[in-house]
Amino acid sequence: MPASPSTARAINDRVALRLLQQEGPLTAGQLKQLTGLSRPTVADLVERLTAAGLIEVVGESGEQRRGPNARLYGIVADRAHLAALDVRTEGVSVVVCDLLGRELARASVPIADDTGTGPAVEQAVTLVERAAKEAGAERLHTVGVGAPGLIDPATGELRDSSGLPEWHRRLVAALQERLPARVIVENETNLAALAEQRDGAARDRDTFVLLWLGHGTGAAVVLDGRLRRGASGGTGEIGFLPVPGTSTLPSATDCEGGFHSLAGSAAIAELAAGHGLVATAVSPGEPEAAALVRQAVATLSSSPSPSPSASSGADRFLSALADRLAIGAASVVAVLDPGCVVLGGEVGQAGGEVLATRVGERLTRMSPLPVEVRASTLGGGAVLRGALLTARESAQDDLFAPRSR
Repeated sequence: MPASPSTARAINDRVALRLLQQEGPLTAGQLKQLTGLSRPTVADLVERLTAAGLIEVVGESGEQRRGPNARLYGIVADRAHLAALDVRTEGVSVVVCDLLGRELARASVPIADDTGTGPAVEQAVTLVERAAKEAGAERLHTVGVGAPGLIDPATGELRDSSGLPEWHRRLVAALQERLPARVIVENETNLAALAEQRDGAARDRDTFVLLWLGHGTGAAVVLDGRLRRGASGGTGEIGFLPVPGTSTLPSATDCEGGFHSLAGSAAIAELAAGHGLVATAVSPGEPEAAALVRQAVATLSSSPSPSPSASSGADRFLSALADRLAIGAASVVAVLDPGCVVLGGEVGQAGGEVLATRVGERLTRMSPLPVEVRASTLGGGAVLRGALLTARESAQDDLFAPRSR
C-alpha cells in the first residue's frame, strides 16, 4: 500500500537527516540529487527540518553563487549532547560529544580496589558531570555505558557477575538518578565489535567475531550485520570456555581454568616472563600484556637487528601466545564459521599483523573452514567509540522521529 502523506514526509525527513549526518553540509540541490526527490519536496522538507530546529544554514556553496539554492544546510550539532563511558574494574573513562559525534571533552578517573561502593559511584558520576560542564552541555540527552559482565536482554540492565565490583551495577542507577538523560548499558566487548565494524578492522564484514584481549577475555559475535547477544545476554563469555593447557576447569562462578587462564593479561605476562621478557613501559590503565606483546613485536622488527637471544625470546613468546589464542579462536570458528576473527582490545592491537598472521596460520592448520584473522585498529578505545555510536544512534532515533503537528 502507498504511504500516507505524513508517513512519506517522515521517511523523506529521515533520509535527508541521515545524508546530512554522513556527508556533512549539503545544498538543497545536492539533497535533491542524492535523494531523488523533486525540488518542491526537498524545499518542503528543508523548511520543515529548519522549523523543527534540526538543521540550519551553515554557509554557502561556491563563491559566485547566491540565493536559496546555494545555501549549505547542516545538522544542528548542539541540539543534543551525548556521553560515552568505558567502565573497567580499575576506573572509568568518559567522552562528551555533540550530535555529530565531535568530541568536546574527555576525562578519566582511577578507582582503587579498596574503594567502597558509595565513594566509587560518586567518583564516576562526578567525572561525568564535570566532563559535561567542561563541554558546555547544560544537560546530556543520552549516555552510552560499556561495562564488563552480562546485560539482561529483556531489561537492558547490568546483571550480577562474579568477580566484578558492586559499584558497576550501582553506577547505572546513580547515572539515571543524577542525570536527566537516557542511559543505555551494553557489554564492553559488544560495543568494541560495533566500533570495529563501523570504523575499524571489520568495516567490510557483516559477519565476524571479535576476540577481546585486554585485562580479561571475551568475544562478540556479529552475524549478517546483527550483534548476537544470546538468550541470557551471555554470547561471547569465552573466558569460561574449557580448554586444554590449564590445570583445572572453570566453574559457573569462576573462569579460572577456562580460556581466560590462557589469554588473560596475567596469564600472558606469566608466559612472557617464561621467555625472558619483562615490560619496560606500561601506559596508565593499559594491561601489562599489551606492553609485553608490543615490545616483542618491536624486538622482531627493530633495526638495527636485536641480539639473537632477545629476538628468539620474542619470537618464541609470540608463537606460544598464538598457539593459545588459536585454541579459543578455533572453537568459535568451528561453531559459527564467521569467516573473520578480529583480535581486539589492547593486546590485539599491540600484536598487529605479526600476531594476527601467526594465529591465522594455526587456524588454517586446525580448521577446515576458511577464516581471516585481523588485528584491531581501535584497540582499547573501541569500547568508548562503540558506546558513543550507540548513544548517538539512540539520540538521533529520538530527535529525528516524526512529531505530531
